[in-house]
This record gives sequence, structure tokens and C-alpha cells, in this order.
Amino acid sequence: MAITYDAVKPWGRSFSEYVGMFGLTETDLHGRIIGCGDGPASFNAEATALGYQVTSVDPIYALTPLQIEQRIHETWEQIVEQMRQNMDMFVWTKFKSLDDVRDTRLRAMRRFIADLEQGQQEGRYIDASLPDLPFADSSFDLALCSNFLFMYSDNLSTAFHIAAVQEMGRVAREVRIFPLYDLANKESDHVIPVMEFMQAQGWQVARVPVDYEFLRGANQMLRLTPSTDQGPQT
Repeated sequence: MAITYDAVKPWGRSFSEYVGMFGLTETDLHGRIIGCGDGPASFNAEATALGYQVTSVDPIYALTPLQIEQRIHETWEQIVEQMRQNMDMFVWTKFKSLDDVRDTRLRAMRRFIADLEQGQQEGRYIDASLPDLPFADSSFDLALCSNFLFMYSDNLSTAFHIAAVQEMGRVAREVRIFPLYDLANKESDHVIPVMEFMQAQGWQVARVPVDYEFLRGANQMLRLTPSTDQGPQT
């Protein structure tokens, strides 16, 4: 079987997962970070509590905390059930069971919801979406996209992916995307076109192994930097 969704689902990851997915170092974390499509992740809330500077963008932030909580309530059981039907697609080391996944995700999303109103007042949660971000060129040091681009390959076109990555590269001097796999547990068909387009625009583009693997085989991020900032492509 394969996991299929008719739309992007709210499913929040934690700070520690972001660190693993994107290979974040202390140097990375002390820069200006934008998370694109962060949804109900607790990355922003936890990073802010640790003194880091993170801005998250997602159209879900147009909703109230109560509305987001209701949307999570309406979808989390469907997500867990799809995982239950595809247990062999996952590596059961970080998480020991489906209950562990469920509890970790719900805990992260509850922390996000508790932080949302204050974060909106502070300008940390912005109602916006790729491929059109309301920021000036080079506003950030690092742009991250977790479990949105490439993962929802059946829902989002190649043209959308290219426009989204190009926009991330406009507002940040480095871009990282994780994972490169789609919901069918294979590398997204959009990866190569995105890489080729961005290389043609003068970016250095590389698949970089990371110390994080939950979806089996999805243990690389795509890293994009301007040609002057990175050595030969690997």
C-alpha cells in the first residue's frame, strides 16, 4: 500500500526532529531562520524558548488556536491509521510504536497551539504560503521546509516546486528541504527538475545525508547555497 492524502495534513514535528532532519548546528540556529510550511510544529516555540530567532509561515496561521486544534482533532486518527496500514514504510528506532508517534506529535502540536497567539503578536507566525512570501530579499540566513515540498508530490506540480524553492532562495541565503521522498516512499519526481533549475540559476545543490530517518530511505535533505558559499557539489 501507499499513504495518500487529498490535501496537506496538519502534523507537527518537534525542535529535536528539525535539528535531525536539517542537520542544524549551533551556528545555524543562531542565524535568522524561516520555516516554510511549518504548520503546527513546535520548532518555533521551542527555538524561541531557547533564545533563537525563528519565523514560521503557513496559511493555517490565519485560523484561531481553537480552529487549528479542531482541524488536528479531525485528522490525526486518519494519519495514524494510514501509518498503521503501512508499518513497513517506517524505521522504528526513533519511535518505538504508533502510540509513541501519536503522543510525540500531539505533544508538539499542543505546544505550538499554546504559543500561537503570543507568537502572532511577536510576528513569529505569519499567515503566508509558498511560492509568495511577504519578505524582502535576503531577509533570512536559512530557509527550511519540512515534510511539505517533495512529500506531497501528487498534490503539488513541478512548476509549483520550482517556484517555491526559487522563492525560498530569494528570501534566504541558504535553503534546506527534507525529505526528498514522497508519500509513496520513493524519491519525488520533482527533485531532479528542481535541482537542475536551481543549478541553472547559479546555486550549488546537493543531496546531504542527515542523522534522521523515519520514513524508510528518507535520510537526505536537499541543500542549496549560492555558488560562492559552498565548495564542489557532492
